[in-house]
Amino acid sequence: MTDSASAAITPPQAQVVEQAGARVVETDIPARLDGLLWSGFHTRVVAALGITWILDGLEVTLAGALAGALKDSPVLRFSNLDVGLATSAYLAGAVIGAIGFGWLTDRIGRKKLFFITLALYLSATAATALSWDIASYALFRFLTGAGIGGEYTAINSTIQELMPARYRGWTDLVINGSFWIGAAIGAVGAIVLLDPAVIDPEYGWRLAYLTGAVIGLVVFAMRWWIPESPRWLMIHGQPERAEAIVADIERDARRAADRPLVLPKIRLRMRTHTPLLEIARTLFATYRQRSLVGLVLMGAQAFFYNAIFFTYALVLTDFFGIPANDVGWYILPFAAGNFLGPLLLGRLFDTLGRRTMIGFTYGVSAILLALSGYLFSIGALSAQGQTIAWMVIFFFASPAASAAYLTVSETFPLEVRALAIAIFYAIGTGIGGVAGPALFGALIDTGSRGSVFAGYLLGSSLMMAAAVIGWRYAVAAERRPLEHVARPLAATQEHR
Repeated sequence: MTDSASAAITPPQAQVVEQAGARVVETDIPARLDGLLWSGFHTRVVAALGITWILDGLEVTLAGALAGALKDSPVLRFSNLDVGLATSAYLAGAVIGAIGFGWLTDRIGRKKLFFITLALYLSATAATALSWDIASYALFRFLTGAGIGGEYTAINSTIQELMPARYRGWTDLVINGSFWIGAAIGAVGAIVLLDPAVIDPEYGWRLAYLTGAVIGLVVFAMRWWIPESPRWLMIHGQPERAEAIVADIERDARRAADRPLVLPKIRLRMRTHTPLLEIARTLFATYRQRSLVGLVLMGAQAFFYNAIFFTYALVLTDFFGIPANDVGWYILPFAAGNFLGPLLLGRLFDTLGRRTMIGFTYGVSAILLALSGYLFSIGALSAQGQTIAWMVIFFFASPAASAAYLTVSETFPLEVRALAIAIFYAIGTGIGGVAGPALFGALIDTGSRGSVFAGYLLGSSLMMAAAVIGWRYAVAAERRPLEHVARPLAATQEHR
């Protein structure tokens, strides 16, 4: 589907008038998008966005599974601290990339950023294969993180703005959860590429990064399936193009039976951009409570996830004596739990509701991590038992983490949505994600199970605090139009 092709056959329906020196558009586009049933178009969007997370999962899992190979490499000779610092460099890049690209996403659109961030991500991943020391490896990981940080903002904005309200929660969680399909593929790839009988491990880890980058080129073609967000276009002075895209989507979809015959319209004052002062006032004054909730959810899940996942291989090799080239087998069940959680629990976020499920998934994750951490500290778990424990924990933690992105992407106005995702992702990851892997790398280096257990208790405490705050203060956004959850800043008047 192309914007130009649809524009040629679809007459514009939006009404544009001059009001107080500004162009104002009156449109029913949001209501039309929310009133659709699932269609082939929505499936294509999920596939095109999900494949990116599959590739990201492949690449990030390789980074974790390759930790042992990097330590054994005669060229790099990484320590556990080096592995943790390189991971922190990746996450620091994601923080900076999210903010920079998030700002651009709200200014120049979602679709353009898809290609910019993907190009940076893939080229930096390929460059990682050529690393010659800790400094070069950390730099390339930083640039890879910058690309993927931008992907988070553009993709999560697009999910919210293209999906009908009744499917928004489940779709967001499943797309973000598809990361773990890539993780499983990456785990299998690590098993093969780190097998000395197949290839020299010094070349195996390099080939792993390079292969992931080459495969990722297919994403460029799939990105053409996704149109620009009609919601973004109608505010940024292109209502005719927005109408054409929506008409094209409607030709591929059925309208919901409960959709009213006369759809509500919204009047929007068109603008080229949103001033930074207005953005700051919106996020930290008008929606201060929502901002605090988003920050807590993001920070807790970032520490919980990144601290554990990025040092997963180190725990297996250092405490359980698992050979580095066998780590991939243990990541497979871990990845299965992470994908099945959003897939099976995701619909409950649209039925039981956001607040209930946020409190439940965060709370259960916290309790299970504390329990399994205690069993680890007293030596009661084998490598297999530890893997089963992590599989169960992250069955609940995976939808919890995705719910953090869902929360910050649907509870702020359209004009600041991408930047809001970026800011809270950046702050949360900066506080919890960057420090977590380095901290756990240092704790593992002590060789003390008690020290690692203390780190697990910290992660558990953060998740429990987030569970309480999310259950009490999160917005009940399930099945509600985005414009009702957070009125656009450009809105002047609504017609029912």
